[in-house]
Amino acid sequence: MSGDDSRPGPRRDRGRAAAPRRAPQRRRDARGRAEVQAARRVAFGVLRAVSETDAYANLLLPRELERARLSGPDAGLATELTYGTLRRLGTYDAILAAAAERDAADIDPAVRDALRLGIHQLMSTRVASHAAVNESVELAAEAAGRGAAGFANAVLRRVARDTPGTWLERIGAAARSDDERLGLTSAHPVWIVRALRRALAAEGRETELDALLAADNESPRVSMIALPGLSEPREPLADYSPVGFRLEGGDPEPLVRASEGRVRVQDEGSQLVALALSRLTPIRSGERWLDLCAGPGGKTALLAAEALAGGAVLEANEVVPTRAGLVRRALAAVPLEVTVHERDGRELAAEHPGEFDRILVDAPCTGLGALRRRPEARWRKQPSDVAELAALQEQLLLEAFGALRPGGVVAYVTCSPHLAETAAVVAAARERLGDAAEELDARGALQSVARRPLDLPEPASGARHAQLWPHRHGTDAMFLALLRRR
Repeated sequence: MSGDDSRPGPRRDRGRAAAPRRAPQRRRDARGRAEVQAARRVAFGVLRAVSETDAYANLLLPRELERARLSGPDAGLATELTYGTLRRLGTYDAILAAAAERDAADIDPAVRDALRLGIHQLMSTRVASHAAVNESVELAAEAAGRGAAGFANAVLRRVARDTPGTWLERIGAAARSDDERLGLTSAHPVWIVRALRRALAAEGRETELDALLAADNESPRVSMIALPGLSEPREPLADYSPVGFRLEGGDPEPLVRASEGRVRVQDEGSQLVALALSRLTPIRSGERWLDLCAGPGGKTALLAAEALAGGAVLEANEVVPTRAGLVRRALAAVPLEVTVHERDGRELAAEHPGEFDRILVDAPCTGLGALRRRPEARWRKQPSDVAELAALQEQLLLEAFGALRPGGVVAYVTCSPHLAETAAVVAAARERLGDAAEELDARGALQSVARRPLDLPEPASGARHAQLWPHRHGTDAMFLALLRRR
């Protein structure tokens, strides 16, 4: 990634002694602070909010960019600095601990965030080292006093003395196991490394682990959707989704506003799993559909457009009121009356036995399939979260199945490849449902809606579900299973 300071400095003539010169005076703002580029100041502010208040970077950063009136390359730099730093916190904290000779947790939190930001620029961008060091030191001084400046300066200059490869070798050599080494160098907690390896092994693809870990640390390209029947996709078209296209640089928000929401940002994997349900069979006029866990509403809007075109009726449900508001906002672009409930999905489904033809259960999950987009998520989730979520996921799937009419289909979707949230949930539900449930070919359903063939190997278990992957398909790691009520 490049920033405004990415050009290498001029080569000195090594045959001459450099003439001594005074250090340049740093420019200062109206408050007397040394100037820090606005992009770095915004990135630092978001990092502090993520650390202090558990803020979500993907929600906070756009507001901060607008407040700072940043656009174009400056907004791009702020985004890269924020997301890049958050994705690789584990790696940077290990480097920080080695360079500072103390545990990162023992460093003042504001100084630690400034150092993380500086280390990211030194390790993973083409920003000139003097800019990375000087402005990060200034941020540390502003946040924690001038006494922090000397410490921050010493740490960052120590990091800058060695190459990124040397630092990765150093922290890897200190690991206690191969998995810990891989976790440190790839910036993934060890439990996630192991979970991803098991999920790939279920497809006979465990050799792809390094590629998957690398993909999680890349900035995802912007995927757009043109709601079918309401807009047309633009060039270049999406790789797989028939209603998607790619945005080749720039801010998507003006395009979204100009289209009044008929064009919007949405991951291609999310588009495909929703279409696999809506286009599984021809729509009969009057069908009743339900999006049981609808927030924030991207898939709901796509289903609404499909329901509008086919003459179906759609209801949506979201238990969290603020997310239910997002669902209503997402549906505003579709001229279809959609009732949005604010209920526990299990209770709502149980009150409507045998009433729906198609139900989407986009279940709450760990989100391990979207680590590119939610950079802080990998550091917040714990292995203990999985069991609690899996119990909820199974309950939602079972209750949704009970709300199906005979012949109706439920699509079980997670943005996680963790086997405990995917194959295990479906297997447990099928065991409970017995002969009442027929598992359909989810891989075939995805292939039938995709613009070109998807690489979807059959699971080693012989199950009929499907798993998308960032490194293989360029999408979030979306899981899909389809159950029909006999």
